[in-house]
Amino acid sequence: MSAQKPEDLYASMLRQSLYVITTTPARGPGMQEVLPAHLEYQIRMERDGILFGAGPLFEEGADVPYGGMIIVRARDEAEAREIADADPFHAAGLRRYDLRRWMLNEGSMTFTVRYSDQTAVVGG
Repeated sequence: MSAQKPEDLYASMLRQSLYVITTTPARGPGMQEVLPAHLEYQIRMERDGILFGAGPLFEEGADVPYGGMIIVRARDEAEAREIADADPFHAAGLRRYDLRRWMLNEGSMTFTVRYSDQTAVVGG
């Protein structure tokens, strides 16, 4: 059995560019006041098909997050930066962020749609 060449394996992969925004607190006071606007922004991006996924990041063994990660769909880095800058936490200077392009190659998603009660379950 011969091993395939990497370029042959890459050819069939998804190779979709997404943008990863990792955030850390910039200053403390005001976070709770801006949190509803931040969450509403995330939900709006989700409904508009921009948000791939988002949530807090934890150090190993920690119960309190040290930051967050937001993965967005954007045409290019400039558009991804506009999306990040518009986040109410970033606009208010409460969080700072780093932006990186991520190429999604491998993985899978599992979901179940139940017709009987019109529910969907992701994962499992």
